[in-house]
Order: sequence, then structure tokens, then C-alpha cells
Amino acid sequence: MEENQINQDFKVVIIGGSAGSLNVLMQILPQLPVIKTFAVVIVLHRKSTDDQTLEELIKLKVRSNVKPIEDKVPFLPGFIYIAPSNYHLLFEKNDVLSLDTSEKINYSRPSIDVSFESAAEVYKNRLTGILLSGSNADGTEGLKSVKNEGGTIIIQDPDSAEMPFMPNHAIQNTTPDYVLNIQQILQFILSIDN
Repeated sequence: MEENQINQDFKVVIIGGSAGSLNVLMQILPQLPVIKTFAVVIVLHRKSTDDQTLEELIKLKVRSNVKPIEDKVPFLPGFIYIAPSNYHLLFEKNDVLSLDTSEKINYSRPSIDVSFESAAEVYKNRLTGILLSGSNADGTEGLKSVKNEGGTIIIQDPDSAEMPFMPNHAIQNTTPDYVLNIQQILQFILSIDN
């Protein structure tokens, strides 16, 4: 594949969240069938350690393969990717993921904003950005980028969020395509492969 060639059929669902979002993911991910035509990327605020508990937990609960992210790993449909702790996750035009250790954004690395903005630049209208529960403003600027590049933005209904600050902030500062509860988010993702 050439350096700047992009697989035009490759769709991406990127899910960002902080406090309270793991519970949401544990309600959604186990109900997904094996994904084929798109990739799911999870960017959660987490402690700056080498702890792989999150990856191991998700691997146990899902039907699709969970692919570890290392710098310059190929980014492929059919996999679930989890942003590692203490790195910003970036997307490159040749379907490659890269890791960055620049300063924290909104006190976080990985930053949801950084990953959403990077993914939006590459995947444009083939990208769906989903923002879940959390207690700071990370994700709002990234959702704006997804929307500006023609992607779809979904925000968890704050009434269904354990920590409603993050979704409330995003709703007040963006124009979401959808504000959905947990079951509705699941139904939306299930509709992507159809």
C-alpha cells in the first residue's frame, strides 16, 4: 500500500471515556458479534503504569480479537484496540497507529481529544466518535474535529452516565448527531456492519 493510500471501506469507531466508562464498555463490548468491516478503538483515562488489567479484562469479555498497540503497529478492521497508558494514540494515513509521549492534555495521557482529532484527520466521514462518562472536559474538542471532518459524533446520555460532567460538557459545546443511552449506543454499533 502506498504511503498516503487509505482503505476507503475501512470504518472506525473510537470510544473515549473516563470515570464510569468502563462499566459502560462492559455492557456494550460483550454483546458485539465478531466485527469484520470496522475497528473499535478505546481511549480511556488510566493510571500511568504498565498494568495490562484493562486489556486482559476486555479480552476475556469480547468475541473479536483485542490487538495490543505498540508504536507503528498496522491498524486493521476486525480488531479492538485499546490505547496504552501514558501514551497519546495517533493515527497515520497509511493505516498505522503510533504512540506519542508529549505533555498531558486535560491532565491525561492518553488524551481523548488527541486521539479523536488524529483519527478525524485520517478517517473523516468513515469515523464515529463516541464519548462516555467522565469527570473532565477531555473529548469535547476532539468531537468537534470529528464533526468538522464529516464524521458522526455520539455522546452518552448524561442521565445514563455515572459521571455526567464529560458528556454534559460535550453536549453544551458541540452539535452531537446522537445523544444515546447505553443500549442505544450498542444498537448503533451493531448497525455499522449491516
